[in-house]
Amino acid sequence: MNQIKVLVVDDSKLYREIIKSGIEKDEAITVIAEASDAVEARNMIAKHHPDVVTLDVEMPGMNGVEFLKKILPQFPVPVVMVSSISEAVVDALGAGAVDYVVKPDNMTLDWFYYELILKIKIASVAKVKNNVPVLFPQRTSELRAGTCNIIAIGASTGGTEAIFDIICKLPRNSPGIVIVQHMPPVFTGMYAERLNKSCELEVIEAKKGDVVYPGRVLIAPGGFMMRLIYKNGIYSVDCFEADKVNGHIPSVDVLFESTAKAAKEKAIGVLLTGMGSDGAKGLLAMKQAGAFTIGQDEASCVVYGMPKVAYELGAVELQVPLKNIAQVIIETLAM
Repeated sequence: MNQIKVLVVDDSKLYREIIKSGIEKDEAITVIAEASDAVEARNMIAKHHPDVVTLDVEMPGMNGVEFLKKILPQFPVPVVMVSSISEAVVDALGAGAVDYVVKPDNMTLDWFYYELILKIKIASVAKVKNNVPVLFPQRTSELRAGTCNIIAIGASTGGTEAIFDIICKLPRNSPGIVIVQHMPPVFTGMYAERLNKSCELEVIEAKKGDVVYPGRVLIAPGGFMMRLIYKNGIYSVDCFEADKVNGHIPSVDVLFESTAKAAKEKAIGVLLTGMGSDGAKGLLAMKQAGAFTIGQDEASCVVYGMPKVAYELGAVELQVPLKNIAQVIIETLAM
């Protein structure tokens, strides 16, 4: 079995030792080198050609986000950020990082190691993209109203930038949008704020009872399930605590299945990049209820997992490259 070769980058020798000792407990992973700053990290990447890099956000000289922007065009290697809770993590995902793990604080080391090993394994099969989206992409024309009430989107690994690409291309009179992106608490709020500053739509982290209306995007809060409700002619969301579904909370399946019941044929479902199968059954339920369903194609996915399972289930009406999904939505609404 070929081991996953990892470069650990952190200015703290203690954290480098913590990360190395933990991830090497898994026989599939070996740490081939360590680096304490960006210059050393670049040299280690050029010398050792790691399969995955773990990278701290805060480093002397050049921080992790700046490093990503400079290094990925030269060496497209999958990067997992290992950082304290910070808006810089969301920026790092925008700069090309595949995923992130929060440094241990109140959590146990065992949970930290479990998350980091899992993310390293996912990153090792991910496709790295070094084309960072433009902050304000060119918008399309206004939509024709009344053809659709709800757009439901689900994503996991690689999804933060995929969602960004779609949302920032949609005009302000788009139907109400509900989104599940696999993220832990706190980060979903930071992500919603980033989207809200970068597009024409109003984007917020959802809370129980929030109304879904045209021009508004609701992001499921980390640590809570979110489902769509239709009552007295009004769409709203219910955010609630529950056990994980498909290993996730929030779960795309929970959102999609509720959308199938609440919006039926008045919905569009979009399943984007991500490992696993979350959202596949829910997208099938939406299609069976009459909704139009879209799956991101393999070539443009960071990880072609969730859309692949959905396609194999017959849940995907149309497979589309990421760059074209917003336009497909607009053209569908204008029919």
